[in-house]
Amino acid sequence: MRKRLRERLRYWFDGTMDRGTPALIGWLGLASLALITLVSGVVVAFAHKDTEDNGGWPGIVWMSLLRTLDPGTMGGDTGRPLFLILMLTVTIGGIFIVSALIGVMTTGLEARIQQLRKGTSRLIEHGHTIVLGWSEQVFTVIAELVEANQSERRSCVVILADRDKVDMEDEIRRRIPDTGKTRVICRSGNPLQRGDLELVSPDSAKAIMVLSPIGDDSDIDVIKSLLLLNGRTWTGRRPNVVAAVQSSANLAAARLAAGDSALVIDADDIAVGLIVQSHRQSGLSTVFNELLSFIGNEIYPWHEPALVGATYGESLNAFELGVPIGLHSADGEVLVNPAMDTVIGREDRLLMVAEDDLLIKAAAARPRIVRPAMATAADRPPLPDRTLLIGWNSRAEKIIAQLDLLVKPGSVVDIAAPRPPREEANRELTNLTVGFKYCEPTRRPSLEALGLDGYRHIVVLTDDGIDPGRADDRTLVTLLHLRDIEIQLGDPYSIVTEMHDDANREVAQVTKADDFIVSTKVISLLLTQLTENRHLYAVFADLFDPQGSEIYLKPAPSYLIPGEEANFATVIEAAAQRGETAIGYRLARQSDAPPLYGVHLNPSKTAPLTLEEGDTVVVLAED
Repeated sequence: MRKRLRERLRYWFDGTMDRGTPALIGWLGLASLALITLVSGVVVAFAHKDTEDNGGWPGIVWMSLLRTLDPGTMGGDTGRPLFLILMLTVTIGGIFIVSALIGVMTTGLEARIQQLRKGTSRLIEHGHTIVLGWSEQVFTVIAELVEANQSERRSCVVILADRDKVDMEDEIRRRIPDTGKTRVICRSGNPLQRGDLELVSPDSAKAIMVLSPIGDDSDIDVIKSLLLLNGRTWTGRRPNVVAAVQSSANLAAARLAAGDSALVIDADDIAVGLIVQSHRQSGLSTVFNELLSFIGNEIYPWHEPALVGATYGESLNAFELGVPIGLHSADGEVLVNPAMDTVIGREDRLLMVAEDDLLIKAAAARPRIVRPAMATAADRPPLPDRTLLIGWNSRAEKIIAQLDLLVKPGSVVDIAAPRPPREEANRELTNLTVGFKYCEPTRRPSLEALGLDGYRHIVVLTDDGIDPGRADDRTLVTLLHLRDIEIQLGDPYSIVTEMHDDANREVAQVTKADDFIVSTKVISLLLTQLTENRHLYAVFADLFDPQGSEIYLKPAPSYLIPGEEANFATVIEAAAQRGETAIGYRLARQSDAPPLYGVHLNPSKTAPLTLEEGDTVVVLAED
């Protein structure tokens, strides 16, 4: 019976130890109280004279407490030997107890600091933006959100990823040293676990972005995250949820998992659309990068009561700052480059290209149109294209299919790769003829044997079957060979290059500015735009769709007589007469000058402007 009682007491004691630092401090406190009580009782019982000399029982208790906490206190004690021995006893006991207390508190404090550093505490924020997952895209997203929130008094971006919190914070500080007014908070947890998701307070968030993790099965994690968010019970207004899938085959499943409230985009389709459109128009990737980025000009919805009842064409030169590109009607329909006689309704909003919505300003008077400088010559009829596709990856088949929709009959696309693609063997195309030429893309003799002077456009695709970094390295070597051959041939073709890492694009642009398509960056920029305003998706979907209104860089002589001084308002008017919306121009003499490579969007409408042969006008048009 006594043994069983002892086991129960030990079990109870072990249970209290499991409660951590507070329980240990409590036991040390009890030990101190027991020691003080015991020693004080012995002094009162056996040292009457010393008890009376030191204030009785309360005085002895106080003396014992002081000696427990501070061993040096007993240095001035006087009295009988028994009293001195008892005071020494309580002092020695106090040394052990206080030492243990310091050790327990130090250990507990270190454990608490480690717990905080792990990022497992619950966030208490409101109106923040949550990013679920970790990849190279996260740095672009944070940089863009920092730029977007510059006008805000305070903003917060929260990263939830299955990584060490300190490592994430160190990497973010290294890549983005200045975050301005935006606080970036990291939390360690699995975005696919409901309990970890609650760490970032999704109920009070403004927007949630789901990033694709690194790996072949990245879409699976995105779909599960969307399922988790869609099946969650929200206590307040549901935040704006945006995500992207890497494979078009997974788009339907992802949208089903996301439900009606979330927005899922097809990263593969957008990258293909940008490659196809850029391959025929040098400088187009720069235009898209500026429109998608919060640095420079972006697209904003804008309500202008003074233009209610006016036509869209009349609105084009109605602003001192900002250029209209379309309408967002009251019923939610988005019209990019609508007919010039479209009437602006009372609840309609204009879609404006501007540096900031705070900078959109209606003009006090209409700008002067220099009509004698307007060109009357029609566009040159497009000719059949000859395109060389160097390399092969999972997007190549889509690229060829979209090219077939845009080029004229009789056009040719030749695939230059180490092996013929079997997927293209039986494809039925309307306007394109597909050929194959053996080529080792990194070997110059192999490239020279292709007869590059016979092509107008060259598209270099990355190999998605090897490591992305290594694939970019191989692409850089191919690009350098192509540039050198181009110089020797007299600049007969344009080059569009696909890359994984934006840092490699910056390296490649040292010698000459070509069009670079970094799909991960484009998708990051688009997702960031959609977290701020999801209604812009319809605008960008139209711009990337070959069947809708697209962005073109058309020859300037079709709008202004070369060498004649005018202004951009005249360019807008000339484009409007052709059913097009002009938003900027590109100067050929600046085409190799970073960072804009000659592209000027939303320029002054009244400043003098002279365009020459070789310059282009950036317009939105159906074809």
